[in-house]
Amino acid sequence: MSPTQPTLKNTKATGPVTIEMVAQLAGVSLSTVSRILNGTAVVSDAKKQAVDRAIAELDFVPNPMARSLAGGRSHSIGVITRAIDSPFYGAALRGIEETLDPAGYSSLFVSGHFDVNLEKRCFDLLRGRRVDGIIVLTGHLPDSNLKTYAKSLPLVVTGRTLKAKGLVSLDFDNFEGGRLATAHLLSLGHQKIAVITGEASHKDSTERLRGHCAALAAAGLPFDPRLVVAGDYLELGGVRAVEELLAQKIPFTGIFALNDQMAAGAALALHRLGKHIPSDYSLVGFDDLPQSVYAAPPLTTVRQPAYELGELAAECMIQLLKGESPSVKPPGPSLIVRESTRALERR
Repeated sequence: MSPTQPTLKNTKATGPVTIEMVAQLAGVSLSTVSRILNGTAVVSDAKKQAVDRAIAELDFVPNPMARSLAGGRSHSIGVITRAIDSPFYGAALRGIEETLDPAGYSSLFVSGHFDVNLEKRCFDLLRGRRVDGIIVLTGHLPDSNLKTYAKSLPLVVTGRTLKAKGLVSLDFDNFEGGRLATAHLLSLGHQKIAVITGEASHKDSTERLRGHCAALAAAGLPFDPRLVVAGDYLELGGVRAVEELLAQKIPFTGIFALNDQMAAGAALALHRLGKHIPSDYSLVGFDDLPQSVYAAPPLTTVRQPAYELGELAAECMIQLLKGESPSVKPPGPSLIVRESTRALERR
């Protein structure tokens, strides 16, 4: 060992390991250890090796919050989603995580459950954790709130069309997706098409329903409000909607459920009532969840690329943090035809 190289002092850690203990064991100043950890130090190789050996011997784990206070960055991104266990948003979260991680950012996920007050609390929680930016997967917060938040930290929002400094919005063409679903059923000869909607306050639900109406109008068919039943984007909502539709005894041969989860519930209700897909009813969903290809029968649906949407949101956040102006457009909807739809048999 070179006589000028710092030597370790065999200090035995008896409690939580601190940065001060690392400095003492390495024989260097506290500021030197701090700068090495932050990657801002210009020191000799000997000092860096001594610090590295001390860190290894003490099994020291840097405190990310302390580092953020010192360096101004926490290298963490907050993500507000509807629910972490949502099949659709879960895929988006994976896309976010797998894009942020290689860039050196960790993800903090919280569920807002599309509740304005809860989403506000999520914002407060994440800002209290000193995240470098926040990604909002759709949500119910008013546009004005989001623009205000963007003044204090970078913001990426999906399911909106917004313009503001420090904010990027990524909106999916739900109107076209709804039009594609209904146009497919119409092309198979179905003219009486029931619709299971999401909550009326959700923009994606209203846009998909508007696309459905546009397809009917283009085919010269009237819109029948009796065939529209409110759901909740969950499987149970699809079950209840089909039960309600059949109880009304209004004829229909096609069903457009505004997401795959409600389509799964609709299929279960039809099965329990002795009805068959697609011989009795053709069924179309929306989202193209991974499990939809394994439904019985496999579900025809409109693909909304959740994972790719998460990737794009994370890429936009990284660009914002670099001071760049992201300019991206999410992929459009596409119809995935499987075995839950077929041409109507005239009887």
